[in-house]
Amino acid sequence: MARSIWSGVLTFGLVTVPVGLFTATEDHTIHFHQLERGTGDRIRYKRINERTGKEVDSRDIVKGYDLGDGEYVVIEPEELDDISPGKSKVVDMTGFVDLDRIEPVYFDRTYYVAPRGKEYLKVYELLRAALEEANKAGIATFTMRGKQYLTALRAQENVLVLHTMRWADEVRDPRDEVETLPDRRQKVTSRELRTARQLIDALTVDWNPRDYHDTFEERVKELVAAKREGKEIVTEAGPPEATNVIDLMSALKESVERNRAKGAGDAKGGPGQAQERKRERAQEGDVSALTKSELYRRATDAKIPGRSKMTREQLVEALGKGRAAA
Repeated sequence: MARSIWSGVLTFGLVTVPVGLFTATEDHTIHFHQLERGTGDRIRYKRINERTGKEVDSRDIVKGYDLGDGEYVVIEPEELDDISPGKSKVVDMTGFVDLDRIEPVYFDRTYYVAPRGKEYLKVYELLRAALEEANKAGIATFTMRGKQYLTALRAQENVLVLHTMRWADEVRDPRDEVETLPDRRQKVTSRELRTARQLIDALTVDWNPRDYHDTFEERVKELVAAKREGKEIVTEAGPPEATNVIDLMSALKESVERNRAKGAGDAKGGPGQAQERKRERAQEGDVSALTKSELYRRATDAKIPGRSKMTREQLVEALGKGRAAA
């Protein structure tokens, strides 16, 4: 089991629960070493004393606040903890807000919150169940590793989740950052809006994170393998052209009609029966009704080469050929 990265207490009102924080996510990005072009020699970073040019051990490094003109105030790591010993061990929820009131741009990192002992399970579960039922998040601040965080505590199935959040002055105003944004003069007609809503309804699916995969990571692995074997690297087609305003309505209508036709057979009998029919058809070899994510998963199981570059139609064709060959 993983070890907690922080331990302290969680408080709401006069109720206190000893808890620990555990990292909720992991990075599966493919990492590369830096090499010098031509020699292949590794490039490494070192902590170098600017004056002497010698490498410095991390244990001998302290923090320095720059006063300007080369003058610094030196701060030892433990001094940061000493100025707020209580704050560094307490997550004190001062209020609760509706979850849908928090813009996602404010969320930063996610941690699981666990009770530090079986004797605290009831109090922990009471808070979790109450937050889940109310669909609210507890807002608090706490200090970890010499930095104070704004946080949102919310309920997930069986566990409490803590999101560290960005402070208001850390979130940029889009009007200051983005040159082109629509304004009140940019009108859309009720017909266009209604058709766009129909398209959204036609494409609405149940959220299942397992349906989505990092296909770029696999393409990187295929690139590495191809270069290692001296094979030709095939590039993928570029993005489609932007929709012209004049063609907007026709593009929306065609999209709606195409998705309606694709789902017409499955619509009868409700979503449960539709999903069952889709599974039965897939088991019989007809994979045309599967989503691209489902097709990609099957192509991965079948070890079909080049699958990460394929369109949905190409995946259907490749799986059909693979079944016929079998």
